[in-house]
Amino acid sequence: QAQLVESGGGLVQAGGSLRLSCALSGLSRYAIAWFRQTPGKEREFVAAITWSGRDTYYANFAKGRFTISKNSAKTTVYLQIDNLRPEDTAVYLCAADRTNLPSSSPRIYDYWGQGTQVTVSS
Repeated sequence: QAQLVESGGGLVQAGGSLRLSCALSGLSRYAIAWFRQTPGKEREFVAAITWSGRDTYYANFAKGRFTISKNSAKTTVYLQIDNLRPEDTAVYLCAADRTNLPSSSPRIYDYWGQGTQVTVSS
């Protein structure tokens, strides 16, 4: 059974860093993406990585401060966030796409984790 479990969120001061993890099980050859969501807003694409890990994609706002990666065993996908800003406060979710063709649209993703809360204080 496919499962994604996020961890690593928390409360940090502006300027700090966090590394979020998305533990994968029951998934093979799926692209994995990170989205974020705040109350009353649609899920916002952050970054994605293909199954091999060779190709990565970022939203414009994420370039330079966010880094997506995966471990060699392909069991965990990470999202490193540096120089955190209060506007990065959100629930961060990972999602899996069976076509292995990452998209910024949340509608194409087949499985979702439950999310991890990131709160950045000013």
